[in-house]
Amino acid sequence: MLTVDYDRLDLRPGMTVLDLGCGEGRHAFEAYRRGARVVALDHGAAEVGTTRRWLTAMAEAGEAPPGAAAEVVRGDLLALPFPDGSVDRVIASEVLEHIPDDAAAIAEIARVLAPGGRVAVTVPRYGPERVCWALSDAYHANEGGHVRIYRGRQLRARLAAAGLVPGEQHHAHALHAPFWWLKCAVGVDRDSAAVRTYHRLLVHDLVRRPWYTRAAERLLDPVLGKSLAVYAGKPGAAAAAVPAPRRETTAV
Repeated sequence: MLTVDYDRLDLRPGMTVLDLGCGEGRHAFEAYRRGARVVALDHGAAEVGTTRRWLTAMAEAGEAPPGAAAEVVRGDLLALPFPDGSVDRVIASEVLEHIPDDAAAIAEIARVLAPGGRVAVTVPRYGPERVCWALSDAYHANEGGHVRIYRGRQLRARLAAAGLVPGEQHHAHALHAPFWWLKCAVGVDRDSAAVRTYHRLLVHDLVRRPWYTRAAERLLDPVLGKSLAVYAGKPGAAAAAVPAPRRETTAV
């Protein structure tokens, strides 16, 4: 399930792509399939291990084109282990809402991004997220949970303050908003027949991609989309070739 639109990000084969807070690797996998040189970074050891295993399996299965490369790094988004201007594209999907000092995190993104590079930032959308917070403290008030809810203009202002130029934006995952409202209403740690039934619908949509769920989500995303995605550029001419970051790490 992708939140970032790779066409809006203008991701092309051979580019160095940094997936920050990669989780279990969903955006890194797609960038790798598209021929990028992917670096997936997360603070969690379990997430790093899972992403590395899947990227290794993809490499062994020949799922990426010639020239694609992937590596996985455990690191801190507030102190990225990359030189200034060393990556072409950055993806930060559903991560900034977890970081108390988001201004420092965005400044690090701007630092490592090459002139002419682009970043895709996604966060929970204000309206659907506010409903979840109202229904359940357990949804967000936990270790590593969400520390803020962004309005679109606030996120764009933070990106601009770091020297980036915000551009296009869109919303995604409208079908997921009611699921989380339902889960918050019954208890995020509790099971129920209604939650199980809705979850089966989401799995069916993810695996089968039927026309009716795809059409429903396209129609509802502007109104109920659970995620907000904003794309921003770093001023300056794009470099002809950006060298791969150099550091101690494990390649896939």
